[in-house]
Amino acid sequence: MEGTRVIVNNAGGDRRPPIPNSLGGRGAHRHCLDSGGTPPLRTKVRSRAPDISTEPRRFKGDDGVAEYVPLLRSGAWADVGSRSTMEDAYVCADNMMNDYGLNGSSDRPSAFYGVFDGHGGKHAADFACSNLPRFIVEDGNFPQDIDRVLSSAFLQTDAAFAEACSTDEDLASGTTALAALVIGRSLVVANAGDCRAVLCQKGKAIEMSRDHKPVCLRERLRIEASGGYVCDGYLNGQLNVARALGDWHMEGLKGVDGGPLTAEPELMTTKLTEEDEFLIIGCDGLWDVFMSQNAVDFARRRLQEHNDPSMCSKDLVDEALKRRSGDNLSVVVVCFHPEPPPNLVVPRGRVHRSISAEGLKELQGFLDDLDI
Repeated sequence: MEGTRVIVNNAGGDRRPPIPNSLGGRGAHRHCLDSGGTPPLRTKVRSRAPDISTEPRRFKGDDGVAEYVPLLRSGAWADVGSRSTMEDAYVCADNMMNDYGLNGSSDRPSAFYGVFDGHGGKHAADFACSNLPRFIVEDGNFPQDIDRVLSSAFLQTDAAFAEACSTDEDLASGTTALAALVIGRSLVVANAGDCRAVLCQKGKAIEMSRDHKPVCLRERLRIEASGGYVCDGYLNGQLNVARALGDWHMEGLKGVDGGPLTAEPELMTTKLTEEDEFLIIGCDGLWDVFMSQNAVDFARRRLQEHNDPSMCSKDLVDEALKRRSGDNLSVVVVCFHPEPPPNLVVPRGRVHRSISAEGLKELQGFLDDLDI
């Protein structure tokens, strides 16, 4: 796609913040989308479709019982939409161990997917896209203590970006962040902001994240307890999200002792089963015009038609544009089976019929006419 590239270590002609990590440049197979200057109208990362068996894999768990393990396929699509600049970034890594230079020979999945919706510029989104996965894999407790690792990685990324901004004021910006990890058959979603992850479970939409808006009761109470306030739906009258990475330049939102704007993610975890079909991850530009169940229904129909998560991501973006979404659009679709979603068969219940009074009267008249 002209004007776009799959980048390695954010090494491009545009200005980038330093990358504080100890991996020494490893992770050359990381797929992190960068618009590179003037954004193209459409950008994508093609989905990978290796030759894999259509039979579900099963491995013995700690108790010796065979358990289901998903087969992962992913794709993504982004569009600048009605905005003049593209401030989103996303990453798809179907094999996290390999893509980020970790040693591991397990046949179990280890995947990372993320969407980052920038505001006030794209630097924070690019920085989080590059560094959040690195902080995860650098942690000595990964992948065992995944909840603690994820929360720590979000906060480390936020602190590292603050340090980068202290040496270069031009980097000042912020970003929401949503990361989804699949480790074995565990799906863990960490969210800070208003991106959203929705799991399709046998056709039913299961929200794996909550939108962190300042007007939400839980967020408003936290904001007020931290010395902030909500004005006309905005945090301190400045920001329309209650959690985000970056934004260190905005007065009264963050400080060394905390503040009303936090980068602490909210985590949701589930064990994937054969009923779980796919996951949709999208920035708020998608959810402004799609309800969660509506998006699942739409994506499910498209996957039944072509079974391509990349094309499905594009279909969702194109439909959001038709519905006049007014924001940048980034969507990642992760499929857990090699075959398309099956047709749902709704069991027919027993139908109890009764005859109305008028019907009984007509029946009685008919019997009377028979003169029985």
